[in-house]
Amino acid sequence: MGRRRFRDPFSADPRENGSRNLFLSMTPDDMVRARRMLMRRDPVLAPIIRKYGQCGIKTGREGDIFCGLVEAIVSQQLSTRAAATIYGRLRALLPNGGTPTPEAFIPLSDEQLRNVGLSRQKLGYLRDLSGKMLDGSINTDGLVQMSDDEIVAELTKIKGIGRWTVEMLLIFRLTRPDVFPAGDLGIVKAVQRAYNLRGTPDVKRLHRIAERWRPYRSVASWYLWASLESKGK
Repeated sequence: MGRRRFRDPFSADPRENGSRNLFLSMTPDDMVRARRMLMRRDPVLAPIIRKYGQCGIKTGREGDIFCGLVEAIVSQQLSTRAAATIYGRLRALLPNGGTPTPEAFIPLSDEQLRNVGLSRQKLGYLRDLSGKMLDGSINTDGLVQMSDDEIVAELTKIKGIGRWTVEMLLIFRLTRPDVFPAGDLGIVKAVQRAYNLRGTPDVKRLHRIAERWRPYRSVASWYLWASLESKGK
């Protein structure tokens, strides 16, 4: 039997697009709906979803934007495992049960932060973020009412925070349903493997493939990342 090749996406079902307010965070019921829809629409993604079961995006975490940004900055250009290790060490330094707050970074020395595995560059980003939160330069209160694109535009004004970092915040902290981080190297690799693509897919092709996953591209992305864990990144 020949090698399975990817065929361009199915047309989206209009009854399932645009029917919900995408500014809202996902609920556990949304996760169930997302799995069913993705398995029905995409026969390539379906076995990955069956293998990994319940989506690992945790709902109900949207209250602390600062904490989400810290976690995303720590994760920049690292594997999931390495990022989790460093973030765990960082939390062990902090009071209040290890929850990052702008105030918690003040008494910590650069040496302490470097010893948990943070680069000098990321240390600088975290110092800058903490300072701006404390002096009121950054107001995150209204973010939950903004669209995904508006949040990207607002937060990428901060030093060290690019589109990828905000996308991680949108997926894992604000649990927005339809975020697709096409610039993430893990997503690129996972799509190439899952769809048996001969070459590395460019952004245009990735978005074309991902069209069938709307309005739950965040959930599809999680399963693609999960598919890499058992094979090594």
